[in-house]
Amino acid sequence: MTKILAVFGATGQQGRSVVDHVLNDPELAQQYTLRAITRDIHSEKAKELSKEVEVVFGDTENPSSVENALAGAHTVFIMTVPSFGPDAVESEFNTAKMLADIAVDQGVKYIIFSTLPAVSKISGGKYTQVTPFDAKARAEEYIRSLPVKSSFCSLGSFMENLQAQKFLAPKLSPDGAWVYSRPVSVSTKLPLLNAIRDTGKFVGAILANPDRFEGKTLCAAEAHYSHQDIVDALSKSTGTKIHFKKVSWEDFRASLPWIPDVWIDAFQAQEEFGYFGPDGEAEVAWAASQARGKLTTLEEYLVEHPVQLE
Repeated sequence: MTKILAVFGATGQQGRSVVDHVLNDPELAQQYTLRAITRDIHSEKAKELSKEVEVVFGDTENPSSVENALAGAHTVFIMTVPSFGPDAVESEFNTAKMLADIAVDQGVKYIIFSTLPAVSKISGGKYTQVTPFDAKARAEEYIRSLPVKSSFCSLGSFMENLQAQKFLAPKLSPDGAWVYSRPVSVSTKLPLLNAIRDTGKFVGAILANPDRFEGKTLCAAEAHYSHQDIVDALSKSTGTKIHFKKVSWEDFRASLPWIPDVWIDAFQAQEEFGYFGPDGEAEVAWAASQARGKLTTLEEYLVEHPVQLE
């Protein structure tokens, strides 16, 4: 008999990647029956997904709907959406806690949680404003305390952000040059992940061998790339020379359209301590070697999804 795998955020980048990977992995497709959980079962994405898997309603603002969505599930993939504001960490943590508590109450045997590094802890309390990271790290710590098997995927920076975060894209300078501006050194590295295509490959590794990965965290990324590597890849992809420019923290803050404190602390922490901390490159290399399928390089991603300079 197959086990029910319930997937939160099933119409989003992470959840849909998990669903697609399981559907297309013959071994996993035989072991697991998918249940896609979404807040809007009438959306076009949900309707499309319902052609392939069971789609059920589940809303974090409606605990009873979560109870129904997790009834009979064996394994659950949990991801949470960041909150912002003065209670950001507490708000997101409480959401994750509620989902995990209901999972345990409903008899779920295994939780896979989409986590992030604890920036406050890694930095020794120096950088405390990266609330989406700290909230998920706190939730991870809580889930580890529960009477249920669990493992964790700590996701790198999404390659998709090269298109989505327009305010960080290369800009045309007054002298006619295209400039990629950051307040950190050009040698600062980021772990990059094709979230839509490759998140499922890391989760798939856990699903294929849950006992082996119990209690472990996969730092999910294809590899680390310096900002120079990123600039070079963008230049090659666009066919236009793009220049790296280090800007002041004040100028960078002025360019940010929202949550400037989060961005500033995130960039500072990444430059000083690394995205995943001091052992991040080794941890990413190990996780990448465990992934269930070939991971997308930055160059390959940009061939399929070229950035438009505008």
